[in-house]
Amino acid sequence: MGDVISTHLDEGKREMITARTRQVTGEFGHVYEQQYAVALFNSVRFEIEGGGAPQSQLLHRKNPLEDRSIFSGGLFQYLEENKRWRNRFVFVADTYNISFYENKMAHERSLRPKGTINCAGYKALTSMEEYLELINTSLPGIKAKVGSGQFVKCATQFPLILWHPYARHHYFCVLTEKEQKKWHAVLQDCVRHSNNGLSEECRVQTPAFTDAMRLHRQAQGHYGTWDMMCGGPPQILANLVMETLHPELRNLIGPRLKGKIQQRQRNWMLISEAVYKQVLSQTQAQYEALVQACEFQTSRLDTVLRTDMDQIITSKEHVSGKIRALVLPRAGQLLRGSVQPFLSSILEALMEPTSRGFSEVRDVFFRELVEVSKNTLNGGGKDKLAEHMEKISMLAFHPVKMQSCYEKVEQLNLEGLQQRFDVSSPSVFIQRAQILMREQMDNAVYTFEHLLHQSLEGKVQGGEDLCKTIHCCQDRVLKKYDYDSSTVRKKFFKEALLQIIIPYMLKQLSPSFHLDLPRFQELIFEDFSQFILVENVFEEVVLQSVTKDIMMAVKEAAVQKKHNLYRDSMILTNSDPNLHLLGENPSVDWATQFRGGNEEPEGALGGGGQSSRRRRQVVSMIQLDEMGPLPYESCMEVPGVDFIPEEGEIEEVEVKAQEPKEQKTPTEPDSPDSVQEICYHSKPVVEMMVSASEEDLAVLTNGTGTLKLEDGKEEEVTLITTVVEEMHRKSPQWMSAPQEVNEQLVETGSPYQEAEGGLQEKGEAAIEGKGEEDEAAIKNAIQEIEIAVQEEDGERITECAVDSDAELAPPLVDSNPSGNDDGGFQLPTNEALNEGKAQPILDALKTEDTVVDPGEVVVVLEPGDTALHNE
Repeated sequence: MGDVISTHLDEGKREMITARTRQVTGEFGHVYEQQYAVALFNSVRFEIEGGGAPQSQLLHRKNPLEDRSIFSGGLFQYLEENKRWRNRFVFVADTYNISFYENKMAHERSLRPKGTINCAGYKALTSMEEYLELINTSLPGIKAKVGSGQFVKCATQFPLILWHPYARHHYFCVLTEKEQKKWHAVLQDCVRHSNNGLSEECRVQTPAFTDAMRLHRQAQGHYGTWDMMCGGPPQILANLVMETLHPELRNLIGPRLKGKIQQRQRNWMLISEAVYKQVLSQTQAQYEALVQACEFQTSRLDTVLRTDMDQIITSKEHVSGKIRALVLPRAGQLLRGSVQPFLSSILEALMEPTSRGFSEVRDVFFRELVEVSKNTLNGGGKDKLAEHMEKISMLAFHPVKMQSCYEKVEQLNLEGLQQRFDVSSPSVFIQRAQILMREQMDNAVYTFEHLLHQSLEGKVQGGEDLCKTIHCCQDRVLKKYDYDSSTVRKKFFKEALLQIIIPYMLKQLSPSFHLDLPRFQELIFEDFSQFILVENVFEEVVLQSVTKDIMMAVKEAAVQKKHNLYRDSMILTNSDPNLHLLGENPSVDWATQFRGGNEEPEGALGGGGQSSRRRRQVVSMIQLDEMGPLPYESCMEVPGVDFIPEEGEIEEVEVKAQEPKEQKTPTEPDSPDSVQEICYHSKPVVEMMVSASEEDLAVLTNGTGTLKLEDGKEEEVTLITTVVEEMHRKSPQWMSAPQEVNEQLVETGSPYQEAEGGLQEKGEAAIEGKGEEDEAAIKNAIQEIEIAVQEEDGERITECAVDSDAELAPPLVDSNPSGNDDGGFQLPTNEALNEGKAQPILDALKTEDTVVDPGEVVVVLEPGDTALHNE
């Protein structure tokens, strides 16, 4: 790995990368300093003049994930260094960064994680086909087919892959489809949160950075949305550098790579990762220096603004009027001819899936509250109510329960409009809508919590009264949600239309006014020139020209009932005037107030050194049916990819191993249910039949031991399953007369009936012909019949396999001195065994209880059941 990077990234290329990064960040830094003063002016003006959006009806939680973690559990991770799969304990904190540890104990001891993934810019994939489609675009002219040899051989059929255009790729896999769906929802939520953009709480730095990035890319000829505008400012700057640097290095280094297709792709990924790390380290340092330099000027600039604010506003309005007179005629013509005909189609493409998503959020919230009402009505009381409210409080951040809502918005498609308006992909709008849906869900839950807590405080209510209180609070919250949902969606539609139309209009108008705009800079006083920039004023004029048409389009859409939007003139009349006073109170701790606070919340995990308290987990741990949590033997290895057979080989091995048994073709592959069992599936399974004496039977039990074979050699085996013929014990009075024995033998329809019948006739003739002889002759005839039957039955050896899902038959040979079998069940016939009496072994598969020779016992070696192994 190191040789590949050092060979293709020599000192000369690294210096070129450093110089390019310094050049791009320097050009950006000059624009950022200009936009920083403009953003500070807008912030101070907004503070003085006021204004803003209408007040929301729902309460807003300031820190919803305080003392919470999103998810944790076991995953198999592919290590590129040794090309092996290792089990890791993965922890997703409230920052949505993914940390993986050696095991759960390492996390609880606050040890340093093996690695941490910031999911900004990543894509979460669940199939190798999707991954290969993205990989094939990494090197031009090189495309690997799906069946030509896998890029990475997965240890299971359920992969999870994190793909990034520049950074390192991460490969995981799980054991079942259920785990895959849950982990995929969690990874998608991590990507969605990391791509959400910069914090809006930074009133100066965030607008300064976004405006500077937009103007810098427009100067390079890139208009429209940008998919890599995700992560923190250093990551976005690194993506900006890699946007031009990555293709150049690919064309320079790509032809020099040697080896097979997969090897060349793998080497290029390693080189790309090394370049991205170098660029990111530089952008991190340079951005911090840029912010410090701008913040150093903040105090002086703020003083000037607050002193001369009126004069600055007047000067800006004067310049805006001049530019408006120049631009509006040309902008109006472009708007009428190329924008207005497409407004309704763009808006319809945005509104249809978005409205379905918000409607699904309402339905999910309603279903959860109905479930709470049912449990309360069934006699749960306040204790049961508190338990359910603990889970509902984090409903918005439960990626699995919110997945149905997110999937509705993912159907958003701008096909036919993307090329015309230079929209790279709809993912920017999809992720933004999903974030708004999550916020509205959390606001609804948070409001319901406070209303319900206020109604229950200091009151003793029974089941029906409690249910009525829940319904009352539920109706109030749903009305508020409908109003806020309409407001949020209309704002989202306006912003999305502006993001689509404004770049298109700027791209069409900028060449026409590029030479005329600089002369307007002379109209601005020199003292105010750093707060008023002609480029910003030009964009504001274009924005004002299209805003009226966008507002009218959204108003017309609000009239349609199918989108469930309120008109702007409608105000929620039954709003609670004192509701927002409740929002100042801390979040309700249901476990402490209604359950005594003695029970530890489900899914509580250590905080990883962040807090001394236990962190409650939003998503519950994955537990398979009828099974406890997965073990955390993270040091256990899954076999290397060289030892993992292909799918066809796996099927062939399974057919050969199950030839003596009934073939079954499951509709769904049976994955092992624990980390320990995946090792069993990677080892060969040997089934043997050996003769065992009575002394050996006492040794052969479920576990790990040494078995002595017929040739005298000792073989170490794992999980011995001893199978003997089942015996139905009866009372000693069962010893019947010879006539009864003969009648039972005649009634049986065994294959050996003919041979037994001959001996039976011989015995009856001896008894009838010599009825006057003594009793000794009768006993001799009976013994002869029993010996003959025993010899015939001895030739029949039946293999019995113990099914892990079936009820275990009680073995005759008891190896437990307490008289209990391995499953802990007391046998009804163990009293005689404990007395030391020799008991015969019977053939349980015949229709009669016949005696079998103990030397002909069958031993079958199988993987067995995990529950038996653990016993």
